[in-house]
Amino acid sequence: MPFSEKTQSMSAGEPARALWISTVAFTVCFAVWTIFAIIGIRIKQELGLNEAEFGLLVGTPVLTGSVVRILLGIWTSRYGGRLVYTLTMLAAAVATFLLSYATTYAEMLIAGLGVGLAGGSFAVGVAYVSPFFPPDKQGTALGIFGAGNVGAAVTKFAAPFVLIAWGWQAVAEIWALVLAATAIIFWFSTTDDPAFRDRRSRGVGSKSFLEEFAPLRSVQVWRFSLYYFFAFGGFVALSLWLPRYLVGVYGFNLEAAGMIAAAYSIPGSIFRAFGGVLSDKKGARSVMYAMLAVSAVATLILSLPAAAASASGSDPAFGVTPVIFIVVIFVLGFFMSLGKAAVYKHIPAYYPESVGAVGGIVGMMGGLGGFILPIAFGLLKDITGLWSSCFLLLFVIVVASLIWMHLSVKQLSRQGHSAPAVAAT
Repeated sequence: MPFSEKTQSMSAGEPARALWISTVAFTVCFAVWTIFAIIGIRIKQELGLNEAEFGLLVGTPVLTGSVVRILLGIWTSRYGGRLVYTLTMLAAAVATFLLSYATTYAEMLIAGLGVGLAGGSFAVGVAYVSPFFPPDKQGTALGIFGAGNVGAAVTKFAAPFVLIAWGWQAVAEIWALVLAATAIIFWFSTTDDPAFRDRRSRGVGSKSFLEEFAPLRSVQVWRFSLYYFFAFGGFVALSLWLPRYLVGVYGFNLEAAGMIAAAYSIPGSIFRAFGGVLSDKKGARSVMYAMLAVSAVATLILSLPAAAASASGSDPAFGVTPVIFIVVIFVLGFFMSLGKAAVYKHIPAYYPESVGAVGGIVGMMGGLGGFILPIAFGLLKDITGLWSSCFLLLFVIVVASLIWMHLSVKQLSRQGHSAPAVAAT
């Protein structure tokens, strides 16, 4: 059904209200999802955790928030984003509040499973927001929504002050209460999305789960997932890895390294909205080509040895200087942010009736990238002794993505198939 017919009943300000309230809600969700990045350090000290136990504690919300995205995306298609988004926030708020009462490692891991639901809200928001906008505006809308990633920086900046003043339990309780209040505000200030209202008014039943999962048999969906594994997963992984890298390679103190990592995260999240605008104007395919090409060059440069010996003395004293490193890493982060928006511009263009399921699987793979890649970075460092080996891994992923994309586009052209204009321009 044409977009104009689906949205005849919408009021003039309804799309904007749905977008901005959803974006604020996602910002709060992302702040909660990354809460262990701050309070996990204090918990590690109190419980005497080793590095492996600490890594599992910090990674549990990332992992569960990624895996649950596909199920939440499908539920959004079946029951409407307004209901699923609200319930997801409330469930995550309860788990985060109960975290403050956890005293054992096992209890904290269980609470972390519930905290991870906050990260799953991304798939809900994408499926909820996109039907409010016509195809030529969806890139911009989803780019603005995705800028809610800046919630991670909110936690990095604000949580330490609360932790020092009142303890890590207060951080969990305050973040939980803010999330619960956000859920209530969201429920009473938004409406069901037009696609869900249209299905309900016409009495169209929900798809079976097999029908919901049908698009996942398409290789194209997994190609989009690889793009997002790099663009989002790689971005999150570098946000986590940068402080450790800067300290180990260039001898920065922890405070300076943390500030650089925060400075990397904030514009990288905000520029996602700009990526959505570019995807609408220039086409998501063009933006993807640019993102992958520039990222390939950037990761290749960063794969070179550093110009200062690492703490272990394994890296030679020539190569990439600290200034060059910081400039190139910021360029890489900027283009990754454009790519995050471009990937999600493709989804409603190619799969307008399955945004929840496809957006869920792509989001899941991106989130898994944020969980898997830091572990891979550490393993490569241990095996090779080279800090820069992490960028060589990213280079391989980028080149594989670029080759796969180019071959797929050429194959579609030979077969006479055309992509939706809004995605392929």
